[in-house]
Amino acid sequence: MEGNNVKFTGIMSALVSCIDENERVNEDAMRRLMRWHLKEGFSGFYLTGGTGEGPVLQKETRKRIYEIAADEAGGRCNLIAHVGAIDLTSAKELAKAAAQSGMNAISSVPPFFFHYGESQIRDYYNELADASGLPVLMYASPLSGVNITWDMVDRLMDVPGMIGLKWTNYDYFTMHRIKELRGGNINVINGPDETLLCGLTMGADGGIGATYNVMPKVIKKIYDSYKAGNTESARAAQYKANKLIEILLKFGVVCGIKDILGTLGYDAGYQVYPQKRFTGEEREEFRKALKGIRFEEEYL
Repeated sequence: MEGNNVKFTGIMSALVSCIDENERVNEDAMRRLMRWHLKEGFSGFYLTGGTGEGPVLQKETRKRIYEIAADEAGGRCNLIAHVGAIDLTSAKELAKAAAQSGMNAISSVPPFFFHYGESQIRDYYNELADASGLPVLMYASPLSGVNITWDMVDRLMDVPGMIGLKWTNYDYFTMHRIKELRGGNINVINGPDETLLCGLTMGADGGIGATYNVMPKVIKKIYDSYKAGNTESARAAQYKANKLIEILLKFGVVCGIKDILGTLGYDAGYQVYPQKRFTGEEREEFRKALKGIRFEEEYL
């Protein structure tokens, strides 16, 4: 009989990678950031995904992040390592490293750039599953350039170890159809932060998000209120979160998150070039916008 695929629930931050300009990991900042999120009730972390800049980090940097996260977690929470890379050899190497460091699962976007067909995508996930021996979560992101349909997901669920996907898409009709596959025995995790409540309403088992890094209380309020049946409280918390998300979308999500974390005492460092970094003027305008929503008073 097929085992239970719904292995991850609750709120997990898509953890930023705390790195300096030479990609050295700021271990202290990363550990303290994890402790803050766990104190607020998060159930785990999604490492080196889009928010964690995984696709542009060196392999050794990604491996070091897995090691630090596993050591800090100490079995207290779930850890999912995004191992996606443009070449299969690197992705398999990262998948093996994830297993060796103690991750609970691996995740990956479908292979990208060369517009692979479904059979090649299936082969890719088979290779990653075999390399790691861990549960596998597909990362269904439009950034991969792959149109992931519900029937495609159904077929890919036959890959040994495949348990479900992180759904970073506003198409909640399709997400719900996916959640109904296999009699509901599929792990579906909401991706878009600004529609976490929509995802939960349409059947998501939990949420993974970038902005969770800087407002864990507000995000946890959405989840807890929804689970308690208090829709009004959940909606109010989502609307509140969206005010900050709107500012981050305007100025730059990851550079904005890292700037906020820096002001809170977590040195998350820099984004890998050529990704955006704030100019002095942009930083000033960004922080002014945060004051406009009373970020420090209302979101922490």
